[in-house]
Parts: sequence; C-alpha cells; structure tokens
Amino acid sequence: SPGTPSWPRNCGREPVSLGCHHSFCSSCLDKFWDQTKNKNCPVCKRKFSEDHPNKDYERKWFCEVEQRAVCHVCEFPAHHGHTVVPLEQAVKDLKEKLTSELDSLQSKQVKCKDIEETYNKVVQYSKKQLVSTERQIRGEFEKLHQFLREEEARLAALRKEEEEKGKMIAREMKNIQDQISSLTESITAVKQEFRKREVPFLKSYKHTQTFSRAQYTLPDPQLVSGALIDVAKHLGNLQFRVWEKMQGIVKYTPVILDPNTSARWLSLSDDLTSVSQTGPIQQLPDNPERNTNYATVLCSEGFSSGKHSWEVEVRDHPEWYIGVAKESINRKGKIPTSPDKGLFKIHLDEGTYWVGGQTLTLKRRPQRIRVQLDYDRGEVELCVRERDRERLGKGGYLVSCTTEFIQLKCVFRI
Repeated sequence: SPGTPSWPRNCGREPVSLGCHHSFCSSCLDKFWDQTKNKNCPVCKRKFSEDHPNKDYERKWFCEVEQRAVCHVCEFPAHHGHTVVPLEQAVKDLKEKLTSELDSLQSKQVKCKDIEETYNKVVQYSKKQLVSTERQIRGEFEKLHQFLREEEARLAALRKEEEEKGKMIAREMKNIQDQISSLTESITAVKQEFRKREVPFLKSYKHTQTFSRAQYTLPDPQLVSGALIDVAKHLGNLQFRVWEKMQGIVKYTPVILDPNTSARWLSLSDDLTSVSQTGPIQQLPDNPERNTNYATVLCSEGFSSGKHSWEVEVRDHPEWYIGVAKESINRKGKIPTSPDKGLFKIHLDEGTYWVGGQTLTLKRRPQRIRVQLDYDRGEVELCVRERDRERLGKGGYLVSCTTEFIQLKCVFRI
C-alpha cells in the first residue's frame, strides 16, 4: 500500500537479530529503517535504539527447493510456491539423511576393511601353502629320485655282471693257455724222441711215454656256460617291472579334493584324496571358493562333458554325504537339498540314508559308494561295488537322477 516500505526480493546474506528476537537480513533491515526514519522492528513495531543489531543469528526458515536459509520477512515473497520449513526441522532432517549416508559409508568401510583383512589372511595363508606345498613336492620328488637311484642300480648290476663274467672268462683262458703250454712241451719232447738213436731212445722212451700220457689222458677242455651277459634278465618285461614298482610310488586318483573349498573344521590328507574332521576350527581365510557354514569340500576339477565315475570309501563313518553339485552352488549360505537346485547327493545322518529329502532303506551299510556321471545325458547314478550288491538288497543301484547340468563338481561332506 502507499507509504509502506518495500522489501527487496534479493536481499543480502548477512543475518541479524533485534532484541525482540526477530531476525532479518542486514541489508533489508537497513533499507526498512531508512524508509521509515525510525528503528522499529518491522514485525512487532517495537522501538530499538541500537544502530548495530546482533549479527551471526541464523535465519529461521529453509527453502527445500533452493536448499538455503531464507529471511522469514523479506524473502518469503520470492519463495512463493516453494516448500519452506523451519530451519531447525530442516537441519534435523538433513542431519538424519546425512546420518543415513554416514551409516552407509561406515558400513561400506567395514566391508572394505573385512575384505582387506581377508586379503591379508589370504596372503599369509598363501605363504603357508607355498611352504607346505614345496615340502610335499620335494618329498614326492625325493621318492622319485630314490626310485631312479634304485633303477640306476640295474645299470650297476649289469656292469657288475659283465665284470664277473670277464673275470670268469679270464680264469678259463688262463687255464686253457697253461694247458696249451704244457701240451706244447709234451709234443716237443715226443718229437725229440723220434730224432734219437736206438739206444738213447730206448732209455728215455718210458719216461716220455708216461709224461705224454699224463697230458693227453686229461679231459678235453669245455666252454663254460653263462659266459655271456644275461640280457633277458635285465631287459625282460623291463617296462612292466618298472611300472609295477612305480605303483607303490605313483598313484592316480580320478578325484582330487580342493583345499581352497574345504570348510575350516575339515582336514585333507597330504595327497588330497581323503577328508576328516579336525575338531577345532582352523584359521583359514574366508575366500569366495570356501564353504563356510557346512563341513563340505569340492573336488579341484569340474565336469562339462563326457562320462565319469569314481568311488568314495565311507567305511563306518556315522555321517557323510556324497554327490555332485553345480559349480555355482551357494558356498556361504544354506546348501540346497534337491537336484533342481544344484545338488544331487546321498546323505547318511544318524543311521538314516537320505536322498532328495526322502529316506532310503538299506540292509547294511555300504563301505564304498560309486558315483557314475553321464554329463551329456544329464544322468547321475549312485551305486555300490559288485560284491556288495546282494547284501545291500538294492541290486547295486542306490538312486539315480536325470536333470540338466551346468559345470558340475563332486562334493563331499563328513
């Protein structure tokens, strides 16, 4: 209205307050007082004498559209249609949002630190793996070296035989040469008798005859058998005998367990072919491949085609399961119980055999379980050895399954 002081739409940023606790922009208040020629509060009209209102007083309202504090007197018209809330409420809401974001950041930081700690454990455990694996490799190589040293003894035996045969022939040759020398002397003596005159001949005849008879009545020399090297003894079935001997050193196992997937309370044998419970939990890194919540271990290599079979010796262990699983099976949470969810297994628990949530009745406990996999046809069969079939009463086949496979791995639990 006429005579009413006007308020600028773009006021200054410096907040001030009067003794009545009303706050304004400093530039707005100065212009108002210049126009009214007094020092009254623009809101309550209370008169003030101070020329310098209190500064650093925060504005009381917050525009959520422009995201800034505004003067509740001079700037409201410029924020018509905007959402304007009390400054305290805005600060509270924004702090709550910031607190939520801080919680998210801190949560992410904790996860990063957990992963960092896991990586540190992986590094430390990898060093232990290096030492242990090197020791085992050196041990296996030493067995092979010992085997080769023993096999090299074959060459030494060959050389020794040749030396002994040579000595034997040398002895026989000396005997023959001595006999030839003696015979030569006898022949020479007899020939000399022929050249003697009658009387000397008659005098020495008897002696010469006796000497010569002693020579020619000796048995004729014979070639000694076995003078040649027994090649057949050294080379006969050599490859087979070497292979047969190596069986005690070199063994092939169709399924090798992967220690990087083993649960922390399982222990694998040095050759990675058997598993047992350790009791106390081992300090192992929680790497992505490791099974965390169940006492399970996967084999080191998977199957993506073809036919495969292997046997697992369970003996009289009270609890176990054996089967095949998809490589993508959950290793950190609950393990599925059916083939369509990625796992096909036979399970012994408290004397009861389970397959896919159903019980399986057997006359006696099998000592070995054979797993037969035809990947291309999507078939798995669990059966027992031929000699166990009759006593188990299942015709040898415990259970079978047909499903679609995607990169399978054998799985064991104990």
